[in-house]
Amino acid sequence: MKRMTTNFGQPVDNDLDSMTAGNPGPVLIQDVHLVEKLAHFNRERIPERVVHAKGAGAGGYFEVTKDVSKWTKAKFLSEVGKRTEVFVRFSTVGGEKGSADAERDPRGFAVKFYTEDGNYDLVGNNTPVFFIRDPLKFPDFIHTQKRKPGTNLKDPDMFWDFLSLTPESVHQVSILFSDRGTPRSYRNMNGYGSHTFKWYNDRGETYYVKYHFKTDQGIENLTMEEAEEMKGKDPDHATRDLHEAIEEGDFPSWTLQVQIMTPEEAKEYRFDPFDVTKVWPHDDYPPMDIGRMVLDRNPDNYFAEVEQAAFSPGNFVPGIAASEDKMLQGRLFAYPDAHRYRLGANYHQIPVNASKAKVDNYQRDGSMRTDGNMGGGPNYWPNSYDAAEPVPGEGEPMYPVSGMAGRQPYKHENDDFVQAGALYNKAMNDQDRANLVRNIVAHLGNARRDIQQRQVKIFFKADPDYGRRVAEGLGLSEDDLA
Repeated sequence: MKRMTTNFGQPVDNDLDSMTAGNPGPVLIQDVHLVEKLAHFNRERIPERVVHAKGAGAGGYFEVTKDVSKWTKAKFLSEVGKRTEVFVRFSTVGGEKGSADAERDPRGFAVKFYTEDGNYDLVGNNTPVFFIRDPLKFPDFIHTQKRKPGTNLKDPDMFWDFLSLTPESVHQVSILFSDRGTPRSYRNMNGYGSHTFKWYNDRGETYYVKYHFKTDQGIENLTMEEAEEMKGKDPDHATRDLHEAIEEGDFPSWTLQVQIMTPEEAKEYRFDPFDVTKVWPHDDYPPMDIGRMVLDRNPDNYFAEVEQAAFSPGNFVPGIAASEDKMLQGRLFAYPDAHRYRLGANYHQIPVNASKAKVDNYQRDGSMRTDGNMGGGPNYWPNSYDAAEPVPGEGEPMYPVSGMAGRQPYKHENDDFVQAGALYNKAMNDQDRANLVRNIVAHLGNARRDIQQRQVKIFFKADPDYGRRVAEGLGLSEDDLA
């Protein structure tokens, strides 16, 4: 028999009856077990993630299948056959924790690699692009995807008002309102780093890279009708599917591909390679397979691992660094700041977040410090003790920075519509296009007429047929769009 105890290990003699003065009472404040139990219950819920609140996760491993040491000195990628433990969290982006897995929404795809040089987090989505390319717009964008302040309801006018005033969003909007906006399961979708990242090798040579996790299960999506039915039938269908597949030994896997561009090519490329609203066309930079990720372990406890898992795009290891991508630069601050608010200053000590490599620095104290707090050693550097020292040569190679400082838009803004048009008229088949238009009309049709008109003009710029079909679906005439 297992012995029930308090949080500090004292045995509990009765967990059904409170201590009282007589029968029926009143209850005695000296019942410390009752007080502990109620006080802990009041604090069971930590703040919900502002985005990616609803999620599922699993553990597994990543195995290298191609030698990439000519491009990066990252040790976990250093030799074919090398395996690294990973933890992955999938999520919907805009909804609250109780929202349905089948909502039309991008899906988060975050991977934590527990490497010998510390944790490396690749924090992306199931789409290769994003709605905006400057972090200054991010809070406004997320506000429009949440609830209206006055009514506390989702509001199509908010949703489309912002997007129709932000033409750079049309590429991601076109992906979101295709059937890819409602994946059949987390196992049946790709994952992307989305941003451009930087690799560097032992010789100090740098390269730009994009990551693509391609599902080995095949891409499968829900139609609008299937998604609506699933939301009512099983709001947790994707969470359930992932857990049951792993439980049954049907371990999902993804092939990791990368695209690589040199700095010289980046300077001359026909559009800004750091613009997260765009992809690098595969004809220009063919993706190559470099590894395989397998998820073979369900969490023992959802809260301990999935809810407390904290991923940051700024968790790099030697051989990998940030690029000039503005959105990525903003995320380097925003993600760890959110974790410190939600989980505390020492969130890195929570087991799911803790590095497998030795941690030794001069940061001390703070709420919920759970280790020995670095003992009695010095808490400053430099010092003259036998203590942790910086490791020269492990940092990113220096790179040139120049130009005028100020608030500046991305260059090549007239390219906002090209890739959305190519997605529509080249990547999609007739059924894909029909479903896309139908899905947009069903949602945009709930917005104000002037917002519909403004958004349809953006679709026309992407592709005339695209705009025409959405306009017809909304009952907009040529005069309405003049």
